Amino acid sequence: MTDRPHRNFYGRRKGKHLKASHEAYLEQDLADLSPGPVEWEENPNRDPLDLGGLFGGKDVWLEIGFGGGEHMVHQATLNPGVGIIGAEPYINGIAMLLGKLRRADLTNVRIHPGDVRDLFDVLPDASISKAFLLYPDPWPKARHNRRRFVTPEHLEPLARVLKPGAEFRVATDIPDYVRQTLEEVPGAGFALQSDDFSTPWADWTRTRYEAKAIREDRTPHYLTFHRA
Repeated sequence: MTDRPHRNFYGRRKGKHLKASHEAYLEQDLADLSPGPVEWEENPNRDPLDLGGLFGGKDVWLEIGFGGGEHMVHQATLNPGVGIIGAEPYINGIAMLLGKLRRADLTNVRIHPGDVRDLFDVLPDASISKAFLLYPDPWPKARHNRRRFVTPEHLEPLARVLKPGAEFRVATDIPDYVRQTLEEVPGAGFALQSDDFSTPWADWTRTRYEAKAIREDRTPHYLTFHRA
């Protein structure tokens, strides 16, 4: 049995009181949307997930911190031939996604309600075809910059689970996050695809975090990398 490492780069896990409908989504739907045994208590040996069995051999995409789930639902609707796994520790966001999935009647989404690094531990090597990091927690204080996702601690396992040539998209409205992304991501085995950071992807949908950034006069940036 492997000892579980201490991990903490996410902020709060729960916000304001959940609506009764959201409580119902969590109770009734979440367990059925698990990608498999991820948590240490249920998979202490860190056995790899069976993604082929889970999605029937489809390409698998990963969204790291899906917020309220707008982007995941959008992509799952556009790409029914793809399986999408989302990792998100914030329970209110998970409940919001579950409601959206009910209304959209989607079957190609799975949810890990926790730290993406636990998910990395059980994803097979070179198993993910595309990954998204959209408006991650900026950790704006300089002393907290090492808790951002775009550091070797997080990028190295991401590189391991991505297929060669897989796309990695980053969206943020924080200029210093752009700086750190451009400094750290190439060193983890990724190639920047364009220096145009102002044009969103053709299949992009605006999330609530992006809408808030624009209301507050912050500029979105869109960065695209490929796994070497």
